[in-house]
Amino acid sequence: MPHNMTKIINFFCILLCVFSSNRALSQKGSFEIKEGLFLLNGKPFNIYSGEMHYPRVPSQYWKHRLQMIKAMGLNTVTTYVFWNYHEESPGKWNFRGEKDLKKFIKTAQEVGLYVIIRPGPYVCAEWEFGGYPWWLQKDKDLEIRTDNKAFLEQCENYINQLAKQIVPMQINNGGPVIMIQAENEFGSYVAQRKDIPLEQHRKYSHKIKDLLVKSGMSVPFFTSDGSSLFKGGSIHGALPTANGESDLDVLKKTVNEYNGGKGPYMVAEYYPGWLDHWAEPFVKVSTEEVVKQTDLYIKNGISFNYYMIHGGTNFGFTSGANYDKTHDIQPDITSYDYDAPINEAGWATPKYNALRNIFMSLNHQSIPEVPKPMKVITIPEIKLTKMNSLFDVVQNQKAIVNNQPMTFEDLNIGNGYILYRRKFDKDQKGTLEIKGLRDYANVYINERWIGELNRVHKKYDLNIDLKAGDRLEIWVENMGRINYGAEIVHNLKGIISPVTINGTEVSSNWEMFPFTFDQFPQHKYSPKTIARNLPVIYEAEFNLSETGDTFLDMRKFGKGIVFINGKNLGRYWSKAGPQQTLYVPGVWLKKGKNVIQIFEQIFEDNNSINSIDHSILDQLVK
Repeated sequence: MPHNMTKIINFFCILLCVFSSNRALSQKGSFEIKEGLFLLNGKPFNIYSGEMHYPRVPSQYWKHRLQMIKAMGLNTVTTYVFWNYHEESPGKWNFRGEKDLKKFIKTAQEVGLYVIIRPGPYVCAEWEFGGYPWWLQKDKDLEIRTDNKAFLEQCENYINQLAKQIVPMQINNGGPVIMIQAENEFGSYVAQRKDIPLEQHRKYSHKIKDLLVKSGMSVPFFTSDGSSLFKGGSIHGALPTANGESDLDVLKKTVNEYNGGKGPYMVAEYYPGWLDHWAEPFVKVSTEEVVKQTDLYIKNGISFNYYMIHGGTNFGFTSGANYDKTHDIQPDITSYDYDAPINEAGWATPKYNALRNIFMSLNHQSIPEVPKPMKVITIPEIKLTKMNSLFDVVQNQKAIVNNQPMTFEDLNIGNGYILYRRKFDKDQKGTLEIKGLRDYANVYINERWIGELNRVHKKYDLNIDLKAGDRLEIWVENMGRINYGAEIVHNLKGIISPVTINGTEVSSNWEMFPFTFDQFPQHKYSPKTIARNLPVIYEAEFNLSETGDTFLDMRKFGKGIVFINGKNLGRYWSKAGPQQTLYVPGVWLKKGKNVIQIFEQIFEDNNSINSIDHSILDQLVK
């Protein structure tokens, strides 16, 4: 047979397999847990899943990334749903456009993937406040993750809104959704919150499952925790799965203990990479280790979900934070690359190719070809022609005045920055201390930079010398609310306790100017010399003859955020690292005129920017 004819026949065979798979997915079916097995339409089924979060990928790229997952050989995609992504303000819900969850699920179905939903209400995920809306903290009668009436009422509102998107897409309704998680990693929270009795913890988690059932969600439920944490995290009627468990004997023994002595056995989070913080090394997991563990799972009939298969990006102010004994806070970097098999820009990595080889040998049916990566361009030097101090913008704003500094929540804002300002009527010299700084600040006297305060490095004080008539100015940045652990209940931002000088509280006549950066500030730029370390806003236009993905090189800059054509790409902190570039999706660029806007907190006389054709995520600056 001629070679070309063979290629044509193979091509149509692949098309037929994909068509048949997709057709089967679109018909009403069943998925159940029975006799220690996952049963798909009555037949044993192993879940080979990869996690991808739709808010971390532009909607125009969803299909490409899902095709990448399918082409690696997986049969399922898993996603968290972020409550605070969809409830944009109290009672204002958005499931349209970039936030169209139903469209994401339908696209997965078109590609030939089943879907697992992890709705929380708590999700962790290195996401701002673990997915909770920031304003929940304004209700003094509400405590998150507890059997609390005010909190459970809010959870029910969320779950009912979510059910409208998910229930029609369940497998029994002709959709691809086969499982839903009840709460998330609750066992670790129980272990840290020993001030709450176990019975009360479990009463809460079971109420969350009851709300999911009441909303109409009817596919099997599961929980996921470390195998040593099932006592606090398991829920009656939900399959326990063990996050990160590599020891199969431990996995089976623990699941058997909490699931009536039988399987199925699943690792709902197997980590082929890991999360990353500002000012800490970029974490990598070897391909050899991931291949070896994957092979072990498959040969022993273990279902699993790669967390993450494709991480994407924490655009805007969506990244969360952790903490440990060394750092009061560990803010997550903007890239959610995660050293995943599919990298931040959607490219196949050596890890991807090695895993695909495993699934190709396992699959008797042909696996689709790997989609081509998105086109990449580089943008030559852009002259930043418009530039002014952000203090100039403050002149046009009306101050909010209070006797003590107010938090972000008091000022009714969720993210961004606040300028705290106070004029002194007499000399003050000594140690300025802000123990309640959340999270990062630059300090000025009469718009002259004095120093930096930084919760990451536990630096809360500096020497100060104020004369009568001087104005103290403190620019504070919220670097993302804590998303994991017991400290999640302490998540106010801004300045949350008194400011002191030599131990004496500075009270009365504090002025506050919030800058949420929901949109970049409108400003009439006027040329002038700007002193180093002032907070600066830039704007420039640039023209493109073609569009494509690219990576802004931020190594000449200090700390701030970047907007392209009105889209907030996220934070950079080049002075700390390890991330030194910002990913720009090509679908956010335009042929012809484009606009770039930068807020730089640590101005060092930079007046141009360019892009490169790859990311730099592992250059830590000491």
